[in-house]
Amino acid sequence: MSHVDENGQTVKDTAEIAADYIEAFLDIADLDGDLEMEHSNGRDYISIVAGENNDLSALSRGEVVTSLQELTRLAVHTRTGDFSRLILDVGGSRDARAQELDRIVERAIERIEGGAQSAALPPMSSYERKLVHDAVSERGFASHSEGEGAERHTVITQA
Repeated sequence: MSHVDENGQTVKDTAEIAADYIEAFLDIADLDGDLEMEHSNGRDYISIVAGENNDLSALSRGEVVTSLQELTRLAVHTRTGDFSRLILDVGGSRDARAQELDRIVERAIERIEGGAQSAALPPMSSYERKLVHDAVSERGFASHSEGEGAERHTVITQA
């Protein structure tokens, strides 16, 4: 959705800028995908859904989705000067990752129930850590993040 600035100029919002960037990327890569956009909890969510006769599996690998998300966030930042909290999904990859994180949490909790004081998970993005914290809380356990930068990870303990 566009808005008009104080000079009467039409300004695209961050989701539109991100969508334009992703569409240009798909064109360059000669991939057919439809974009679905949603705004929730202060974040823009953009999903790339495979078009007819198209396979997005090359783009749906975790590290590729993360890289494309970061490039898209940089494109938005370049145009607006503002940090973007955009979340990108390619072909349902975020749902698959959320299910994988749920399994990781379940195994960690089993270790704690088996007598371990805590269970440290591998480093992950802030978005993934948020999903983990929510899953841990739902199961009645506690969690916190430790480490810096790329080594930041979640540690699960008894509540």
